[in-house]
Amino acid sequence: MTDSDHRTVIRAEGLRRGYAGGFEAVRGVSFSVERGEVFALLGTNGAGKTSTVELLEGLAAPSGGQVRVFGLDPYRQRARVRPRTGVMLQEGGFPSDLSVAETVGMWGGVTSGARPAAEVLELVGLAARSSVRVKQLSGGERRRLDLALALLGRPEVLFLDEPTTGMDPEGRRDTWALVRELRAQGTTVLLTTHYLEEAEELADRLAILHEGELVLTGTPAEVTGARPARIRFTLPQGVPAARLPLALCAAAEGQRVEIRTERLQADLGTLLRWAGESGIELAGLDARAASLEEAFLEIAENRRGPAGRTGPMAGAR
Repeated sequence: MTDSDHRTVIRAEGLRRGYAGGFEAVRGVSFSVERGEVFALLGTNGAGKTSTVELLEGLAAPSGGQVRVFGLDPYRQRARVRPRTGVMLQEGGFPSDLSVAETVGMWGGVTSGARPAAEVLELVGLAARSSVRVKQLSGGERRRLDLALALLGRPEVLFLDEPTTGMDPEGRRDTWALVRELRAQGTTVLLTTHYLEEAEELADRLAILHEGELVLTGTPAEVTGARPARIRFTLPQGVPAARLPLALCAAAEGQRVEIRTERLQADLGTLLRWAGESGIELAGLDARAASLEEAFLEIAENRRGPAGRTGPMAGAR
């Protein structure tokens, strides 16, 4: 595959990565990322996210399968791939006695076509901290510095490994806004994250890894839309759940009721008409589509066998 073949800029096919002792962290993973999209890799600790991303970044050679970035092997053709990518690792390991500006300047000295330090620090919200030593930065500020260095070379593809860990809510929102801006400018972004809200907010498509295997891919809407919505409320004392319309498949614990449905609007309408006609107030009424968190937890739970071990999942790839 070459750049001109199509819009795919990252392709993994049957990707495997093994470690000493026979442990295989990545087991036959295949997916692609299109130019200008944000693609999220999700999974629990140990799912293989970082091991996969390191193969895409060219930091290691796969044990099996292949990976291509811009149609090139990122490990064997690293000299051609690296200038076009930006990498934000989980831990930057900066010299602690350098200032923020000195760190960016040092990094810029070995980066082709680097942005001016002031420009990139403004982008990540660190302009006012440029003279502060790295060791005096908070955890969230260090992550911003990591991001600044990843953006120095104006990358076509940006790898973000847990980009907002340690950031406060404002920093997280600012980073999200920056990622959206980069995408609008045509940058391809591949990120890993433990914040499922982050994936819902940013990702055009996502993949969920579990114990080194890819179990699901799709847009956030596709992943959540395949699962039932829920309606929750509390019935008044003396009104049993048995009085609810038979068309509603409800589960009750005392007066607290939950309805799982694939017809949210229709079933909510049925419930509200019944409540209105019966003069019943539904306290704490909450109706919503399935969240990515619910889908994620369901996938993890469904792949556990009776002894807590992972078993096959229907439809897994």
